[in-house]
Amino acid sequence: MDKALIAGRDSASGGFWLFIGKIVSTVILTVGTIFMGQFISVEDYGLYAIALIPATTLLLFQDWGISPALIKYCAQYRVTNEKSDLRRMILAGLIFGSITGTALTILSLLMANFIGTAVFSKPESSFLITLVSITILPLSLLTAIESILIGFERMKLKGLTMILRSTVYCTLAPILVYVGYGASGAIVGYVVSILATFAVEIILLYFTIFRKLDRNKMNKSTLFQSLKPLLRFGVPLAIGTLIGGLTAQFYSFMMASFVDEMMIGNLQIARNFSIALDFIIFPITTVLFPAFSKFNPQKERQALKKVFIASVKYTSLFVVPASMALMVLSKPLIGTLFGDKWFFAPIFLSFIVIGDLFGLLGNLSMTNFLNGIGQTTIVMKLSLLTLTTGILAASFLIPQFGMPGYIFVCFGANIPTLFVSIYWIWKHYGIKVDYQNSAKIFCASAIAAIITYLFLNIFAATAWVLLTTGFLLFLTIYLIAAPLIGAVNQVDINNFRAIFSNLGIISRLLEILLTLVEKPLKLRTQKPKIRKQ
Repeated sequence: MDKALIAGRDSASGGFWLFIGKIVSTVILTVGTIFMGQFISVEDYGLYAIALIPATTLLLFQDWGISPALIKYCAQYRVTNEKSDLRRMILAGLIFGSITGTALTILSLLMANFIGTAVFSKPESSFLITLVSITILPLSLLTAIESILIGFERMKLKGLTMILRSTVYCTLAPILVYVGYGASGAIVGYVVSILATFAVEIILLYFTIFRKLDRNKMNKSTLFQSLKPLLRFGVPLAIGTLIGGLTAQFYSFMMASFVDEMMIGNLQIARNFSIALDFIIFPITTVLFPAFSKFNPQKERQALKKVFIASVKYTSLFVVPASMALMVLSKPLIGTLFGDKWFFAPIFLSFIVIGDLFGLLGNLSMTNFLNGIGQTTIVMKLSLLTLTTGILAASFLIPQFGMPGYIFVCFGANIPTLFVSIYWIWKHYGIKVDYQNSAKIFCASAIAAIITYLFLNIFAATAWVLLTTGFLLFLTIYLIAAPLIGAVNQVDINNFRAIFSNLGIISRLLEILLTLVEKPLKLRTQKPKIRKQ
């Protein structure tokens, strides 16, 4: 098995465990939030949200890109077998997190009373802000530890700790709120969940990774030398992330200024449903970064090209049909839960997910590719381009068109950045997307979407019946159309078998699906027999 296929297999296995962790933790959080919402007063819930603001804001200035740098170098040094450098790099990252986390914790503790009283004009929030300040240091280290786990592709451990954190929070917080502790109970649940997760992750890091690495002498000089490449790689990313946050906040400010509350409420409902795509996108984007980091772009360009093209194709095979399914099923999906209460939400949901269709052009792979090969300065410059485009577009489109303008800006401002990324990667590395594959995937998804849309408009039934039958119809047509059109071929089927071969019972279930996909594929590749006269 070549290096590219091994990377694909490791990414698939890791992505599966992140997928499970994301789904289970989200379900637990949803149930816990519902229960807590039944018992907590509106005022206490507001205090809970307010108390989280200072610590969350301070944490924006803690990491400085060290966490993504740890992912990159852990993945890279594992491949190059530089175990002594790995140990120093991990220690440097953890010490940096400890120093910045401690400094921000002290700052938050000192300012808690001032922020609660003078800034928020809510003296009762000061004690809660002090409690939340305790989490700054463990969260700083948690971010670094989780990055190390991802760099070592221990996604199963990452998924399990996601579940642990949500379980502790959603068990303790509702109980404390129920017995009468209100906002304080919710905050204690939040704090304990972070401390428990931190304790478990530090133990996992030591026993599964750190103690197995080669021991070497450490001093201030070697730690500083190990920290330098982390900062060199990470600081441009941190600036880019900050720029991205400012861009999103500017969009939100413009929306709040020019769009009425009713439309914003409909948008929030639509966004709640669009989060379903994160179950697919989150594990994919998480595993791609360490996968690309394993390759030397100068010495292994062909293998890197193979992985990039495969990442775009296999990501699109899942994300694009899921996006189109959300588009055509948006009305029965929202109608099943809310009836006709949110009239504009289905329309907004259909337009929100358009941005995910750009995965066909490599949208979900580009940033991870550039980060993986160390081009973080380019990523920062691309963030500046998005900021410039976004501000110009938002300043014109949102005042003129309201919510439609806002939705278009959210994905449209990224289009120039995407095309610049495509050109830059092609110019410097000779790597580009297989657009023929992307066109076939789009066609297969579009066929399934059009037929499902026509069916939903002809067939009259309750919303949940339309949702169920529409989903099954879409899935069936896509699984038939994709191999018939050529979006999936036998090589892809064989690759999927190899990539998902180490998932136990999941591999056996996937084998059933792959066998079904092979049937229409055989019809396409079967040559007609010529009868002899």
